[in-house]
Amino acid sequence: MMQHARDHMRQLALDLKLADFAVFESFHAGPNAQILEVVRRASTDPDPQLVWIWGSEGSGRSHLLQAAVAAAGEAGRACAWLPLAESGQVRPALLEGMGTLDLLCVDDVDCVAGFTEWERSLFRLIEELREHGGSLLVSASVPPGDAGFMLPDLASRLAAGPTWKLQAMDDADRLAAMQLRANWRGLDLPDDTGRYLMRRVDRGSKALFDLLDRLDGAALTAQRRLTIPFVKTVIEAD
Repeated sequence: MMQHARDHMRQLALDLKLADFAVFESFHAGPNAQILEVVRRASTDPDPQLVWIWGSEGSGRSHLLQAAVAAAGEAGRACAWLPLAESGQVRPALLEGMGTLDLLCVDDVDCVAGFTEWERSLFRLIEELREHGGSLLVSASVPPGDAGFMLPDLASRLAAGPTWKLQAMDDADRLAAMQLRANWRGLDLPDDTGRYLMRRVDRGSKALFDLLDRLDGAALTAQRRLTIPFVKTVIEAD
């Protein structure tokens, strides 16, 4: 059965790769230090658990779940990350066999609320994980009670564990998060350049980090550090 689950993980790896930056070391905790510690422990803790993490888009929930899988994999645990927002790439049948994993991280679980086949498959999965002693981390944009699941048993199971809300970062934490990401990539992001980016780009973390990833490639090509004039040329070229 474990081999069956690993076969599914290999299928997932074809299209749903973990982001290279999605590790605990590149996550700036800011006001979410306690949640970071909860997820870090869950990634390697053999005791079974079910944790629900929610927050707005760009709050870092996907980063945390992918980082948990990366850490669990490094520790030799059978694990997988499943982003349900990518509904065009995944189907309910893909959950078959995943109940034997040590850790499963399901991103955007609320995206399949109200879909009967998905809800039934998720309920069976949770029961299998409980039977085999596996852990489940899920993320959503809302708390469990607002997710809209129609199957009462599923809604009850998902709400049974601890629920954590990711708090929004202020500008100081947003700048620190960008600098941490840049440093993790081997780049230097001065304070003035970071503040320039925050003035020019949507303040949401996802938009800022997406731009930073583009700047990473441009900086490596041009062999230049992230100065304001250089950043300006890259933004204007888009």
